[in-house]
Amino acid sequence: MADVLVVMGSVRAGRRCHEIVAWVIGIARESSDLTYELLDLADWPLPMNDEPDLPQAHQNYAQPHTRAWGSKIAAAQAVMFVTPQYNWGYPAALKNAIDHIYHEWKEKPAVIVSYGGHGGTKCAAQRRQVTEAVHMRPMPTMPAITLPGEVIRGAPLDPAKDFKSDEAELVRQAIRELSDELGRPA
Repeated sequence: MADVLVVMGSVRAGRRCHEIVAWVIGIARESSDLTYELLDLADWPLPMNDEPDLPQAHQNYAQPHTRAWGSKIAAAQAVMFVTPQYNWGYPAALKNAIDHIYHEWKEKPAVIVSYGGHGGTKCAAQRRQVTEAVHMRPMPTMPAITLPGEVIRGAPLDPAKDFKSDEAELVRQAIRELSDELGRPA
């Protein structure tokens, strides 16, 4: 089992999340001895509102996919969310994945990495609020990666060229904070 589950926050066709997550995980692996496991929400079918009971109330999950999702999250030491910013917010698929369960998120440290044409700071602020609502411990540093317009419109992504060096440093800082939170060397 990995120390950190890295949740890809987008399921949109043509998404850039795979490339950005690979870059983030590469930096994370260079920056700490933590282990990382990628969770693509596209591989976790979590239909909207299909649990008859409230997840906050009882953890009485009727659906096998909810039980599997809850077990996966419960087993992690920490979670890193890598998410695009859509219209100043974060994707519905990510919100749905969070809302499917409740107790399993409690007390887990969380890193929030956002990206978009404006970097994703508004989406990260919303994610932070929801992270706190499910009683996670968000790291203070929330890297926001600005994508060039041509990349958003489909041009190839080259992190070395397209991302600013301070964006990589912010990812490193967030990983150091997470390592400290988990009591592990960075």
